[in-house]
This record gives sequence, C-alpha cells and structure tokens, in this order.
Amino acid sequence: MDAARKADDDIKRRLAELGPWFQNIHVQGVPTAPDHFLGDYPTFKWQGFKEVVPQDLAGRSVLDVGCNAGFYSFEMKKRNAGRVLGIDADPHYLRQARFVAEQTGLDVEFRQMSVYDVGKLGEKFDLVIFMGVLYHLRHPLLALDLLYEHVVGDQMLFQCLQRGDERLPQLQENYDFSEWSLFDRHDYPKLFFVEERYASDPTNWFIPNRAAMEAMLRSSGFVIDAHPEREVYLCHRSERHYAVEVPPQIC
Repeated sequence: MDAARKADDDIKRRLAELGPWFQNIHVQGVPTAPDHFLGDYPTFKWQGFKEVVPQDLAGRSVLDVGCNAGFYSFEMKKRNAGRVLGIDADPHYLRQARFVAEQTGLDVEFRQMSVYDVGKLGEKFDLVIFMGVLYHLRHPLLALDLLYEHVVGDQMLFQCLQRGDERLPQLQENYDFSEWSLFDRHDYPKLFFVEERYASDPTNWFIPNRAAMEAMLRSSGFVIDAHPEREVYLCHRSERHYAVEVPPQIC
C-alpha cells in the first residue's frame, strides 16, 4: 500500500511540475486537469465524434497538428495506428505529451513544429488531425493550403471554434460589383477578426461562422464526408479551387 501511495504521489507531483494542463488525460489513474473549465476535456468532446474514425487503424499513418499534450495522438495509437506523429509549436505541451507517452508506453513521436513548417516533414499521412488550431492562427487559409499540399494524403479530421449564424445559405457563383446587401445577410460566410481577446485568449484571431468554415475547407481542396457534431468534420483530399495558388514550402 505504501509503495502504491508513493507511486501515486510521484505521478501527482510530476503532473503538477508539468502544469498547467489544457487537456485532461488520465495518467496511471490520475487526471492531469481535473478542474478544467470545460469539464473532462477533450474526452467528452471525443465521445461525440469518435465513431467516424475506424476502430482499427492498422498500418495507417497519423499526423496530429497542434497536438497539445497528445490526447488525440494517443487515441489513434490505441486504435492500432502505425506511425503516429504529434507536432506542436509550444515546448510546454510537448513536455507533457512525452511524459504521458512514457507513462502509458504508447509509441507516439512528438516534435516541436509549427503548422507553417509541415513541408519540412517531406511525407504525406493517411490521416491528419487538425483540431482546435485554425482560429489561433494569423494565416488560417495558408495553413489549410500547406496541409493540403504537403501532408494530407487521404483524410483530415478537423475542428474549429465557430460563432455567428449556423445556417448554410444558397449562393450564386457570382454577383455583380454593385451588390452590397448580400454582405449584410447573417448567414453569409463570415470570418470574424478578434483584434484583442476572446475568452481571455489573445491568440483567438479569426472565428468563422459555419458557412465560412465549410467554404474554406472546400476552397482548400477538402470534401466534407461527415459532420458528426457541431464544429467537427471528417474530410478527404480532393481538388482545390481553380484559383488557389500553390503555397510555398515555408522553412
């Protein structure tokens, strides 16, 4: 009993040293963020759309972009994925992810890398996870273009914060230059720019409504296959919009 209590105390101490945690992950039975303002996050979110991901990912490669502490990376490995790579620009989160990997024994690789640098990887993945990242970026369309160009080989599991009208409008392909009233429609695709803060976060830069988010995905070359819950999409790589320029390999 004393040895078990000491091991438990050691885990709690190490989790505290690695904090604060944004993702609540159970490590040896100890939660990393038990007081998360969203609850048991992201587990409760995952429960709402996990069925769109195959139960057996045997042999499939997975890239988790903006992996944070690795929750989705670990879930993919639990589903028997082959190579799983998580990338994040923040070394704080990568230290957490590596600790969880060490404690769970799950074979997941983590690297410090920005979404703008994915061209450096030089490979495409069967499944790319891009969850909860886009609205934190100064260049959201560039990020989608880079993912399409360099790393998405087949599917992308995507999520982005959305605000505003949730209707999907029926729009013409073209409108005359004199048309102004269209842009006053609440359901028109809109990307809201946050100059200062939203939810006390200075990195919440762009927040789309639903129409804008789905249009951005289509324009970037992704076909939406499933929309299992609000803000979450499973897409596959197809043809990008004819007017899209091929993005540079930013290194």
